[in-house]
Amino acid sequence: MRIPVSWLAEHLELPEETTAETLADAFVRIGLEVEEVTHLTQVRGPLVAGRVAEIEELTGFKKPIRYCQVEVGETEDGQPRMQSIICGARNFREGDLVVVALPGTVLPGDFEITARKTYGKTSEGMICSAKELGIGEDHEGILVLPPGSADPGDDAVALVGLDDSVIELSITPDRGYCFSVRGLARELSNALDVPFGDPGSRQVPADDRPSRNVEIRDPSACSRFVFRRVTGVDPSAPTPWWMRRRLALAGIRSISLAVDVTNYVMLELGQPLHAWDATKLSGDVVVRRAEAGEKLTTLDDVDRELDPDDVVICDDTGPVSLAGVMGGATTEIGEDTHDVLLEAANWDPASIARTIRRHKLPSEAGKRFERSVDPAIAPVATELAAQLLVRYGEGTIAPGRTDVGEPASPAPVTMPLGLPDRIAGVSYERGVTARRLTQIGCRIEVSTSDDGVGLVTATPPSWRPDLRQPADLVEEVLRLEGYHTIPSVLPAAPPGRGLTAEQRRKRAVSRALASEGCVEVLPFPFTGDAVLDAFGLAEDDPRRRTLSVLNALEADKSRLSTTLLTGLLDTVQRNLARGQRDLALFHIGQVVRPAADQPPVPAVGVAARPSEEEVAALHASLPAQPLHVGVVFTGQREQAGWWGKGREASWADAVQTARTVAAAAGVELTVRAGDLAPWHPGRCAQLEVGGAVVGHAGELHPKVLEALGLPRRTCAVELDLDALPVTDPRPAPQLSAYPPVLMDIALVVDGAVAAADVVDVVRDGGGELLEDVRLFDVYTGEQLGAGKKSLALALRFRAADRTLKQEEATEARDAAVAAAAERLGATLRA
Repeated sequence: MRIPVSWLAEHLELPEETTAETLADAFVRIGLEVEEVTHLTQVRGPLVAGRVAEIEELTGFKKPIRYCQVEVGETEDGQPRMQSIICGARNFREGDLVVVALPGTVLPGDFEITARKTYGKTSEGMICSAKELGIGEDHEGILVLPPGSADPGDDAVALVGLDDSVIELSITPDRGYCFSVRGLARELSNALDVPFGDPGSRQVPADDRPSRNVEIRDPSACSRFVFRRVTGVDPSAPTPWWMRRRLALAGIRSISLAVDVTNYVMLELGQPLHAWDATKLSGDVVVRRAEAGEKLTTLDDVDRELDPDDVVICDDTGPVSLAGVMGGATTEIGEDTHDVLLEAANWDPASIARTIRRHKLPSEAGKRFERSVDPAIAPVATELAAQLLVRYGEGTIAPGRTDVGEPASPAPVTMPLGLPDRIAGVSYERGVTARRLTQIGCRIEVSTSDDGVGLVTATPPSWRPDLRQPADLVEEVLRLEGYHTIPSVLPAAPPGRGLTAEQRRKRAVSRALASEGCVEVLPFPFTGDAVLDAFGLAEDDPRRRTLSVLNALEADKSRLSTTLLTGLLDTVQRNLARGQRDLALFHIGQVVRPAADQPPVPAVGVAARPSEEEVAALHASLPAQPLHVGVVFTGQREQAGWWGKGREASWADAVQTARTVAAAAGVELTVRAGDLAPWHPGRCAQLEVGGAVVGHAGELHPKVLEALGLPRRTCAVELDLDALPVTDPRPAPQLSAYPPVLMDIALVVDGAVAAADVVDVVRDGGGELLEDVRLFDVYTGEQLGAGKKSLALALRFRAADRTLKQEEATEARDAAVAAAAERLGATLRA
């Protein structure tokens, strides 16, 4: 919300030295967010009032151009001083008073005005619009001042209010009462301890006769409805300059006197108003919910199909206004409207919020209604608007006022007097609680409980429906006393603690992947059925069993991810769309794996602490959320350059990355052939630890790549970190000081035998002297025979306490070969 400082100061007794920065600091101290402070004094040089003396219409150009003679003061001999100015605006005429920037003036944005030749004429200045002066966004026409408000040549800086400042605040949803000058001025009064004149305390003349009969059929939707009628309004009467200026600084465009008055009162008091053409209403007025099939043409000339949840205002013809959101076109104030009916109502915030979002009709009025509006201010708002129409539109207030409905009064709240002190850990001065609660408008009663504890009972004012419990009152006291007065004490860190073994493992894995050239990303944590279909997952695949979220950010991705690959591949797609082809991305995060018989989440009340049974039921309803690590490769794994050709990422990179993760976690993987979507069945490795499957790695299936638009040979790894045993890798390894004995063997086995099984058997048969076994080649050919393959293994033998003899190593090698022959039918290839 934007508000000029001069408007706030009108309701406060501020010291002369008060600046806009002083007020901004005060707002921040009491918990309001100040986004920007703008000083309007950005104009330098001769800015004066001018009277348009003559207008010459220039023709022959693509757009209308006017050559104006403007009186901007007097010459030394008392003659009118005239300036020739080119202008393209059409909203002024001869005799109008305008604002002129003479040559040498610098407008906002460091735009310097100089005499220049254009359209075949010399222009000696500029006739300014409100936007060019920095006091509004209206750039469609010239700023025309009220007649008699100044003489030609008068300084225009003070005349148009350029000596003012504007404070822009971000009002949170719980501070609806601050969406007005009235509310903000009261907050400043409390923060600065200065007197405050409440503009909402105007006396409203008693008048029990109704302006028009109104029936509220749904009191839950409308708690109060007020009509006040003004007749004989001059539709051509201009909005006074001071009002147009305030509206412009607040970011609202001037439209007409009747509309401007309603907007002005809304900003002043926080009560949105709607102006009706009284002659266009037919019969009595009814406030109700819309009926199925009803339609309404709103002021923006859009035919809207109403929802039964919408609140509407009707006359004999049906709905004529979408209550609290936008009026109907049939009762709109027009250029010939003389009879104005002013409406002020109090609507249900939730209903207004739903209607705004349903019809996509946000507005300044809607912002206030959905945050609650003071129900007691409605008669004051209509009376103020009526008086302004009488003063500036030469209207007459018609006898009678409609005021129906019974708004609920806020309930009293009782709390111990010392509760704010205990919450803040501060000993406030005596009487602070009662004084601060009185400042915000509460009626206070102090009493003593049966056990001698001092109590304060606060009845909130009508504009503070958010004060419902002791915590709300405590917040008000602490806020107005200043959050800076509350001491900040950090608790001492307990000694002897640090990261858990799981946390250390996660960090080690992250560092290891980063050192391998992988980039960590934070992918979108939700997925949809379309992605799982593209993965080729079977209907009974456990990864299809997940949970949906309400109010999803994306309608087609409303389910919690059961695999990290959905989010990682989505991130790959985004990078590919931006020209990044060579990618190595990883993410460590939780996935959701509900059980087949996952119990639903129980409904637990908030009036008291849940019972042990309820807590147990809540825990039981939570699905398993294991921590996974996922890695994806596309494009070149090694870049080409002067050193040679590049190398495309392959399934081998995925498997080696899985080994890197396992090594960082302090475990060793067993790699076997696997078959799991979305991997290619012939290029998928099943990763095991201790006989349990902990993940998969390899190249993704071509059909998956085609469905997702990914490059060929895209590879992926996914490991369940929580399934890996937690080890403590901190003890230093035992290193032998004696040399190893290196030997190679080639074993011929059946093609169906897994290489991992051969490695395990050889390692077991080699005994303690066999330090390491590594598969370095696989060969198939006619000379081996059909269905056979040769596995070449590198063996490293070493003794921990002596130099190993060749004979000992040969004996251990022969034992390893014998074990492979006995268990797997392997033969030693010559």
